[in-house]
Amino acid sequence: MDLNADLGEGFGRWTLGDDEALLDVVTSANVACGFHAGDPATMHKICRAAVKRGVAVGAQVGYRDLAGFGRRRIDYDLGELRDDVLYQIGALEAFCRIAGGRVRYVKPHGALYNTAAVDEGQASAVIAAVRSYDPGLPVLCQPGSVLARLAAEAGLTVAGEGFADRGYRADGTLVPRSAEGALIHYPDAVVARAVRMAVDGVVEAVTGEVIPCEVASICVHGDTPGAVELAVRVRAGLTAAGVEVRTRPSPGGSAGGGPARPA
Repeated sequence: MDLNADLGEGFGRWTLGDDEALLDVVTSANVACGFHAGDPATMHKICRAAVKRGVAVGAQVGYRDLAGFGRRRIDYDLGELRDDVLYQIGALEAFCRIAGGRVRYVKPHGALYNTAAVDEGQASAVIAAVRSYDPGLPVLCQPGSVLARLAAEAGLTVAGEGFADRGYRADGTLVPRSAEGALIHYPDAVVARAVRMAVDGVVEAVTGEVIPCEVASICVHGDTPGAVELAVRVRAGLTAAGVEVRTRPSPGGSAGGGPARPA
């Protein structure tokens, strides 16, 4: 099982979370690419630190919404959204290349993640950007979502993602952050949910139903209070349950950071 976290989500003098500590725990880093959060210096630093540790770097692409942290839906022109996603992947790739690695996957952030899960237009824009940049890049997203379906139909690799610290509705979508039950606050419950996802491929919805949740990667949010300790506990819980925690194989089949692609 892969363990991922959203990293590099500060901007300028403002910092969020302990990226260095989380990089010692997770196996994949979803790095903010400057639109919802992040800046060039932070991207450079995270890519260098991740490659050094053998942690896979993914482009965490979002809406052009620094003020709202990318959590407000934007009704984009779809061609513009495609180009914004493409721009973000390319920006992060530059820093990965000079660190001796490469972008290994793409994950939408925040409102774009939730919108692309149900909206064919925005999902298609994300897919168009990934295909035009590198059709070998996996898309990290919710299993069963519109984005997952359209990505698979387009020939892209889909890596299903689960959220141990987020509430699920009975239809498999996430409870909106503005609603009761959106976040799971108790560490023991978070660990138990992560293990159940990894071992049984299910999760309990806020309404009590047990729903399918077969995933290749589990996300722990880097901006959650106590995120590092929680990530350590989740990883330990998975290991104790007999689950090997490791980076997903890259599109080329290598589990390491790998060399940059030729120019």
